Amino acid sequence: MASGSSVLISPPTLCNSIIIASKTRTSLRRSGIVNLRLSRSKSISIRAVQDSENPRRRLVDIIRLVPEVSRNYFRSPSRRALFGGISLLSGFYVAQTISLSFGALGVNDVIASVICVLLTEYVTRFYYSRSKVTFAVALLNNFKMGFTYGLFIDAFKLAS
Repeated sequence: MASGSSVLISPPTLCNSIIIASKTRTSLRRSGIVNLRLSRSKSISIRAVQDSENPRRRLVDIIRLVPEVSRNYFRSPSRRALFGGISLLSGFYVAQTISLSFGALGVNDVIASVICVLLTEYVTRFYYSRSKVTFAVALLNNFKMGFTYGLFIDAFKLAS
């Protein structure tokens, strides 16, 4: 090739050509142009070309897609029921864990019960003050119902 000629290649080929030409002197610029000097008089300019068929996705674009994808995912009534049940059982599990851990230690159990009551009252107020209940708010209410149920069950266990 003549001095100063340029060749357009794709990025994978660019990497291979740099490895093959490792015995020569290479310099990489920010613009994606690699100059290979084979000798003092000859130099080849290689320019990497972006693939126009596969555009790069930025992290911001992916984050912007999450609400729409989750909205489409939860359109199915069976998925809504499944996650509602998971939320209910998660509340039950958290209530049992709090009750057993503070009850076994016997320390700060009054403070833990006050926090639990305040939590359930706040969620109830939040849920019933809404004019339109979204799926996330319904999941929060299901968690609260499971939490309250778990505390009642534990109270019955302690009374017997």
